[in-house]
Amino acid sequence: MRPRSALRRAAVSGCAAALAALVLVAGAARAAGIELHDDRGRAVTLAAPAARIVSLLPSLTETVCALGACDRLVGIDRHSNWPASVRELPRLGGLEDTQIERLVALRPDLVLLARSARALDRLEALGVPVLALEPQNLRDTARAAQVLAQALGRPGDGAALAARLEGRIAAAAARIPQALRGRSVYLEVAGTPHAAGSASFAGELLARLGLGNIVPASLGPFPQLNPEFVLRADPFVVMATQAAAAEMPRRPGWQRLEALREGRVCAFGPEPWDTLVRPGPRLADAAEAIADCLQRWPGRLAAPAAGPHNPPPR
Repeated sequence: MRPRSALRRAAVSGCAAALAALVLVAGAARAAGIELHDDRGRAVTLAAPAARIVSLLPSLTETVCALGACDRLVGIDRHSNWPASVRELPRLGGLEDTQIERLVALRPDLVLLARSARALDRLEALGVPVLALEPQNLRDTARAAQVLAQALGRPGDGAALAARLEGRIAAAAARIPQALRGRSVYLEVAGTPHAAGSASFAGELLARLGLGNIVPASLGPFPQLNPEFVLRADPFVVMATQAAAAEMPRRPGWQRLEALREGRVCAFGPEPWDTLVRPGPRLADAAEAIADCLQRWPGRLAAPAAGPHNPPPR
């Protein structure tokens, strides 16, 4: 029979070995972590699902919340305003003037920001985990949802959110009156004027709804236009903020636009406008707002025909 001291030593040794094995397993799990790839093509590894998140881009803030993780946000940029619950969070500036010290004091385990944010390099130098995501089109929007779902430890939720977005956009497209399909649209995003071109996410949304765009992709996503460009294009429908739409008839020469004379204008208030100019999960809301607006006119419109308002497909 083995002496008791030997048995005790064996038991202690066995426990130590078991503990060591557990430590190794845990260490391996931490080392593996959650590997993400951002829009810079860089790999970002999290030891665990992000629990304290700072979002410095409204579309990313909205995506986190649409994934059911608003409660993990601890700070936001100055422009994030949806859902209402985020408005109580600390505001940390924007792309050009992020308040680094305040941000670091919040102890985030992940910061979401645009590739163009000035704070990006400094935050990385401070050892703060950053994920640079800057959706430019509908595909990017779906990908951002999937990457953020992974970061939250809910990998399946991203694809589900993207599928819901697609389904709602398709349903809105089915509501566009036949008489307006293919009609040309001028979507003004700033009064200088800047417009949403065919290459932008907003332009893609118009195309998904079966609408045309007076701004070709070759001019870039959001080009500044010569006002004469808009007058020559003579869009069938004008879309803008309420303030811009009210001011347009006073611009030199814009009284010639038939869309303004005939009232074919979608003038959006602040909340629906936000959904239209942010490449996030509320683009489905934007599609529905556009469909709601366009349903006001079809009773007095003829079916579309090839012409300046509705060029033949190419």
